[in-house]
Amino acid sequence: MSLVANTLVSTERIGPAPSLCVDRAGDGQLLLFLHGIGGNRGNWTAQLCHFGRRFTAVAWDARGYGDSDDYDDALAMADFSDDVIRVADHYGARRIHLVGLSMGGRIALDSWRRFPDRIASLTLADTSAGSKETQAPGKVEVFLAARRAPLLAGQTPAELAPVLVEQIIGPNIGAVQKTHLTDSLAALHSASYLKTLEMVTRFTDFPDFATIDVPTLVIVGSEDRVAPPQVARAMTDAIPGARLEVIDGAGHISNVEAPDEFNRVLDHFLANAE
Repeated sequence: MSLVANTLVSTERIGPAPSLCVDRAGDGQLLLFLHGIGGNRGNWTAQLCHFGRRFTAVAWDARGYGDSDDYDDALAMADFSDDVIRVADHYGARRIHLVGLSMGGRIALDSWRRFPDRIASLTLADTSAGSKETQAPGKVEVFLAARRAPLLAGQTPAELAPVLVEQIIGPNIGAVQKTHLTDSLAALHSASYLKTLEMVTRFTDFPDFATIDVPTLVIVGSEDRVAPPQVARAMTDAIPGARLEVIDGAGHISNVEAPDEFNRVLDHFLANAE
């Protein structure tokens, strides 16, 4: 257990294999933070310190990330959403508030699709949800080939991280936050990342947004080039009662780039979703 910004944060492991490593702060309703494809649980430290005041705030390393176990088989989105329920069961939570960034938002959506009675609210940050109509096979293959090639040629995530981070950040990011995100990318497990990239890029089994019946917040950085504001607006319009918050100047990792504003809008939303 460690003291971070006057908040006690404990690191815990949830089994069985592949076991998950999580950071936890506070006690209350379960609030689970789900990182993006290039992240890890450390991306949510500012949120754990803030929301641990009234929630059991938990951030995971998804399977194959950070200090969680790698795995031998191919990956399915259901593995991630099953893991969400594993975390909920571990903490004895009947229902869970989910906050997912980018890929984490897709995991949150799949968790609601498969386990709607277990989900109390959804926060979808810098997230896009494609479809068979919008994910043209040719474009998917070109994208995957470009992402796989450097790693398959022997480059390491640490070598690629300085270039990749420039593709996702906004213009207002501070030096400390930029270094943090670069380190997150450098810490990727190459084999697990490649399996995750393949699965997430090809995944199309999203829920019908019109059927989502839990409180939903959509957050997007105004400078997000990966899942831009127009995508967030379309998602918000499609989900009954959803609310949109645009964080000025932030890029694709809005919770790290603008943590105070991210926490403010999430705080307001959760106060009405509990």
